[in-house]
Amino acid sequence: MVTKFEPKAHTVYFINTYTLFHILEGKGPIQVDFKNYLDWQDKIIYLEKGQYIRFLSEGFVLRRIEFEEAEYFRNKEVRVLFKHLVSLGYINFAECVDCQKYLDMVDLQHSPSDIIDISTKQWFWQNPFEAEKEEYHLIFDVKEIIDTEFNNHISQTDIVALIQARGYSVQQLFQDKIGLSVKKMLGNKRLLESQKALAFTDMHVQEVAYEMGFKDPSYFNRQFKKLMGQSPRSFRKQFDYTQRDTFINDLMALLQQHYHQHRQTQFYAEEMHISVKTLEKKVREKLGTSLGQLIRYELLSASKSFLTQGATVKETAFALGFAEANHFSAFFRKHMGKSPSQYLEIKQNT
Repeated sequence: MVTKFEPKAHTVYFINTYTLFHILEGKGPIQVDFKNYLDWQDKIIYLEKGQYIRFLSEGFVLRRIEFEEAEYFRNKEVRVLFKHLVSLGYINFAECVDCQKYLDMVDLQHSPSDIIDISTKQWFWQNPFEAEKEEYHLIFDVKEIIDTEFNNHISQTDIVALIQARGYSVQQLFQDKIGLSVKKMLGNKRLLESQKALAFTDMHVQEVAYEMGFKDPSYFNRQFKKLMGQSPRSFRKQFDYTQRDTFINDLMALLQQHYHQHRQTQFYAEEMHISVKTLEKKVREKLGTSLGQLIRYELLSASKSFLTQGATVKETAFALGFAEANHFSAFFRKHMGKSPSQYLEIKQNT
């Protein structure tokens, strides 16, 4: 089913079926499974049942496609979109001409699975982990075992033993391609499901510990605090998603108004009537990033928009408050890995 979706800021939207999101309008961070993302532009995002998404500022407009045919998504090719390894499952929309053609169709009801086939081919073409298809199948086989068995006292040795390695060292493959050990990925899954249970249910902390496969609730508490920097009870209290917090909205509004003129934390702290230390702490706690990174995000987002709309490098530099065009070019290259002219050339050839 295809719908236009205008989410409310800070509302948690639980995913009940395989879902595609294409953000058409909006600025600011989004949150998926306790991770915040700023780099969602020009991406199609894929989420599976059990995940959640939250938009941390007002003004987002999305295209949302919900897929009902669960059987289709058991296909080993398709799972690469929805079984997230270390980050969001996505494809680069700007690089996928077939995706653009499909989503420009007036009536999408006739063949909703077509966009999944197109997206899967695009994902393998992007090859985000620089692996062979056979290696991906092995990696995602392990991921599926972790997702289904994480709370059954399973160890990384058990997981490796369950996999037909087909000539590969599973441990080495994960380390080389994903940058994580199987043990770390298993731990990450347990942590994520613990967070969900604490944030979205009224289960006692002891119940959560047992539900996650821990035999000793005290050990669960220590492990959670070690990984999160706070106890399970503190995490639950801080993540009270039923409470509306205007801090992010207020901060994003200030950034969007002043980022091209003011790049010092002191200015934003004074505007929000809090100390620099408090501002930096709240940004880190609520967004998992720094104010400096948020300002850079605004500058880069605006610069890409100016450039693609036909502004020269010099015009873009001055519009964004840079004293010299070469200062802007150096900034852009440092954070984008390419010069403004190289970025434009790639966009035009896509």
